[in-house]
Amino acid sequence: MPAPKRAAPTDRPVIVWFREDLRLADNRALTAAVATGQPVLALYVFDEDSPGVRPLGGASRWWLHHSLATLAGDLDDLGTTLHIYRGATGKLMPKLATAANATAVFWSRRYGAAERDVDTAVKSALRNAGMDAESCNDHLLIEPWEIKTKAGEPFKVFTPFWRTARALSDPPQPLPKPKSLRVAEAPTSPKPTTLDSLSLLPTKPDWAAGLRDTWTAGEASARKQLSDFIAKRLPGYAAGRDRPDLGVTSGLSPHLRFGEIGPRQVWHAATRAAEDGTALHDDVEKFLSELGWREFSYHLLFHHPDLSTANFDARFDAFPWAENSKALRAWQRGRTGYPIVDAGMRELWHTGVMHNRVRMIAASFLIKHLLVDWRQGEQWFWDTLVDADPANNAASWQWVAGSGADAAPYFRIFNPVLQGAKFDPEGTYVRRWVPELAKLSHKHIHQPWDAPAAVLEGAGITLGRDYPHPIVALDEGRARALAAFDKIKR
Repeated sequence: MPAPKRAAPTDRPVIVWFREDLRLADNRALTAAVATGQPVLALYVFDEDSPGVRPLGGASRWWLHHSLATLAGDLDDLGTTLHIYRGATGKLMPKLATAANATAVFWSRRYGAAERDVDTAVKSALRNAGMDAESCNDHLLIEPWEIKTKAGEPFKVFTPFWRTARALSDPPQPLPKPKSLRVAEAPTSPKPTTLDSLSLLPTKPDWAAGLRDTWTAGEASARKQLSDFIAKRLPGYAAGRDRPDLGVTSGLSPHLRFGEIGPRQVWHAATRAAEDGTALHDDVEKFLSELGWREFSYHLLFHHPDLSTANFDARFDAFPWAENSKALRAWQRGRTGYPIVDAGMRELWHTGVMHNRVRMIAASFLIKHLLVDWRQGEQWFWDTLVDADPANNAASWQWVAGSGADAAPYFRIFNPVLQGAKFDPEGTYVRRWVPELAKLSHKHIHQPWDAPAAVLEGAGITLGRDYPHPIVALDEGRARALAAFDKIKR
């Protein structure tokens, strides 16, 4: 977004309101603020008080703490401070802008209904007070209203959505981070708070050791993750992305979720790799289509704000879900007796992420074999994923459930044994996350209940003690799922 035309710079400040754009490079809101030539006041508001705004889950709160800490350090290198506040933004931001005697506030757009309501109220209050209020797109390649079907409607199917999007011109080149800025002082009232006072980190108990071992939040880490992926894992991505044992995924999802890197930066890095021969065209196109699913998910969220709570396909409102807290708990703990499912759930708990193929397998097992409402799975992922995204998470769960846009048919039921054998053929992934099965052969690693007693004894395994028996028989679970679906078909 180009900087708005203004009169000569004054000593009155402008505000940059950081939200889900926790970076300095390719941040249009920050660039526009600096371009005014006025002093810049950098603010972040932690808002759990505005109606309808979904509170972050535990893993996302952990990530946010470290992301804000690194952003504060990056701003400190520019000679300024990130001022942190807490409260309902619709009331707080106009007070802050007035107290600072600001002429304008710049921010990056959000797309959930409650967030848009907050932003609309803030924009109206600022403009009524005689200040400029400018929002920018720093979160998406294509904003949800920018493309429509030939009938002028929002898209409901991914393939035509992405085909239409790919026919557009490439996104603009990313903007560099500012080299310098004029520094503004924060108002004395309302008073800022400290990052620690937000209490984003777990303490009693501190369950985040695995997150600390796995991740480093922040813009510098995001840029390194991108460059490492382009050089080492993008080549071969199309063939290997479904293999959790190979580790060829980008690892960018939490960085994108919190805006430590933007989709324009990722897009252009990937397309350059195709141009200079670093990666094959098919690898790049497959990776870009994953960005496309993220775009499609936000398209859905914008046009269907209750995506995380309401079935996109209303037939599923009558679906006979089972109330089974014991089965849900076994799934959450990675104790279902199906190794590929359990490996994924344990990877999630330890690292805050799960390989995408395994996410689909684990979600399908919960929904289809256990008949647990997809919303309970979505909520667990929301709490445990560091990349818990309001659009991706809901759209993907509904896709697996069969209730969503462009959904997999409900009767497409992943068989976790066959999926494990296909995508983790040597059991490397399972052995990492379910170490009690580590000594089993490739033949038995995905179905230990079929191993002869002597094989189990040789591997040091007693089923029911060291590793659980299957929580449900596959044939039984599949039959029950199909019978349930028969009740809502029309």
